Amino acid sequence: MAVIHYYSRKGCHLCEVMLEELLPLIRGRAEIEYRDIDTQPDWREKYNVRIPVIEYKGQLVSEYPLDYAAVRAVLSQIPEIDE
Repeated sequence: MAVIHYYSRKGCHLCEVMLEELLPLIRGRAEIEYRDIDTQPDWREKYNVRIPVIEYKGQLVSEYPLDYAAVRAVLSQIPEIDE
């Protein structure tokens, strides 16, 4: 299954909001790999005030607010898996 990287940090309200919007879109299409930017210095330096950030295959897909069109464009490249 495809993996989408979701950069966030603990206690980030905007991260929680965007995740709630993202989950229904990717269900059955991709898994989320959560990446707490405070656990890696390079992630923290790159995304400190930009979170939440979504990446797929190393490419930026969306920052807050969720870019539905960009997420759908990525998902259109991923075959749907029957549950």
